[in-house]
Amino acid sequence: MLNVGALREGYVLDHIKAGKAMTIYHDLKLDKLDCTVAIIKNARSNKMGKKDIIKVECPIENLDLDILGFIDHNITVNIIKDGKIVAKQELKLPKQVVNVIKCKNPRCITSIEQGLDQIFVLADEEKEVYRCKYCDEKYTGKRNK
Repeated sequence: MLNVGALREGYVLDHIKAGKAMTIYHDLKLDKLDCTVAIIKNARSNKMGKKDIIKVECPIENLDLDILGFIDHNITVNIIKDGKIVAKQELKLPKQVVNVIKCKNPRCITSIEQGLDQIFVLADEEKEVYRCKYCDEKYTGKRNK
């Protein structure tokens, strides 16, 4: 059995689809933070069969829950303080995402104005559809990469 040490302060991202931990690691820019990160790939799971887990030891403010909710709102976020789970954060689809995805419409203002933020707004929560704030182009990529 693999044993990864307990965290003093940070968070554990659980129930990540198997094989997706590295994508989330880069999307959350964990490689840019000066903190301890443990990635567990293909852990056994009764609920999912296999899953990935990411443990991060740093203040919770460093985690962008909007990006995480956009990628996969089924991920469980356990918040750790003094070595104990103090809260479980439920993720939701964010109302808008900024600079996470790019508009593919060549006539969109974001294609011309390079410094402009790429803003997508949740247009249909039930169907999980996002649209560009500027040109209303529908995002057609896969969120849960």
